[in-house]
Amino acid sequence: MIAAVFGVATVAVWAYLLTGRGGFWQARETDAAEPPAPAAWPAIVAVVPARDEADVIAASVTSLLTQDYPGRFRVVLVDDDSSDGTTQAARAAADRLGAGGRLEIVRGKPLPPGWTGKLWALSQGVACAAADDPKHLLLSDADIAHAPDSLRQLAARAEAGGFVLTSLMAELHCRTWPERLLIPAFVLFFQMLYPFRWSNDPGRRLAAGAGGCMLVDHRALAAAGGVAAVRGALIDDCAMARLMKRQGRTWIGLTHRARSLRPYLSVGEVGRMISRSAYAQLGYSVAALAGTLAGLGLIFLAPPALTVFATGPARLAGGLAWLAMAAAYQPMLRFYGRSPLWGLAMPLIGALYAGFTLSSAIASWRGRGGLWKGRVQALEEPA
Repeated sequence: MIAAVFGVATVAVWAYLLTGRGGFWQARETDAAEPPAPAAWPAIVAVVPARDEADVIAASVTSLLTQDYPGRFRVVLVDDDSSDGTTQAARAAADRLGAGGRLEIVRGKPLPPGWTGKLWALSQGVACAAADDPKHLLLSDADIAHAPDSLRQLAARAEAGGFVLTSLMAELHCRTWPERLLIPAFVLFFQMLYPFRWSNDPGRRLAAGAGGCMLVDHRALAAAGGVAAVRGALIDDCAMARLMKRQGRTWIGLTHRARSLRPYLSVGEVGRMISRSAYAQLGYSVAALAGTLAGLGLIFLAPPALTVFATGPARLAGGLAWLAMAAAYQPMLRFYGRSPLWGLAMPLIGALYAGFTLSSAIASWRGRGGLWKGRVQALEEPA
């Protein structure tokens, strides 16, 4: 009887996820369609916060300074107390291109209470960029490389749609076996939480952003209170998206034009990336944590358990749910060029993500929440 109840419940949950959750699994919101060129290309300043990024900053800065953007464009790099030669690597990359005049490097000031490091660096960069009076700000992570047409496409899309925020979910590094196991699922689960179709709908309050690549309307950001309005947000991209959606239309999509340069060589490295903000996503709530772990168990672990150990209709229900989760993974696997057989590993992937979530909570309870490059991040978001 208990097995039958679990079988009905897990099939019902997957039926809802496939049909009633904004089509999150279909991976249809992308930047593949060519937007029309604007009548005049707006001025843009890229703001790049960087802390100990010497291994990737040259590639990132080079990709920005070689954009084929027709309008006025320059880059502001904020060095957030780096100790590994990040500034020197960035300057050398710009000089090799003969583009040193379009790169300004700002030495970050000490982190004040209540701010996360990245947002404090962004705030300083935005203040510096204001001297140009740009129409848009490109907020880009230091470990993101942009295709030559990335900014042109972003600006055209923003102008055509009248978006105050246009964001691209960068293609994450996916070559090592831990990455192949866990990275496409990371993007899938992000869309399960924040379906892009719903986020792009101006009639819905849900808002999602991807912090690696966000084109923000400068005046709209100022009207919303600037970066200071989200200064303590650990999940800063979605906090920024919520802030900007109150100012106007926003858009987010998948892309191959922006890609992460950051490799993950082990399951533990991927886990630390996820654990950094997982408990913050749950509002630091023990009840939400318990509910999430129970939900992950029902969604991902009950189907294989029923398939292997149950009999009759309960086993059939478990098999159907397992097939449903494997099918839901296929569009994202195609986007990342991975074998469809990875879909059968979804129960294992779900179990690992449950472990990462629990690890995030334990780190927070120990006063190590949001640990990033030796810095424990702020734990609260401003009201």
